[in-house]
Amino acid sequence: MSKNIITDLTEELENAIEEGSDLLQSLELEEKFEELKTETELMIRRHPIASVAIAAAAGYLIGKLFR
Repeated sequence: MSKNIITDLTEELENAIEEGSDLLQSLELEEKFEELKTETELMIRRHPIASVAIAAAAGYLIGKLFR
């Protein structure tokens, strides 16, 4: 009886730890995405002409790939 309770509690604790770990990784990923977004926005503001040229070139290449 007590072994079953201990086993159940251990499994629940393992699940809670795994969920907590997944949540932490998700939050870290979201934070890194926001940081990348901010850095990208700053680069576009600092170099608008180069940004447009790069976007146009990328669009052209992607268009060529899918024709």
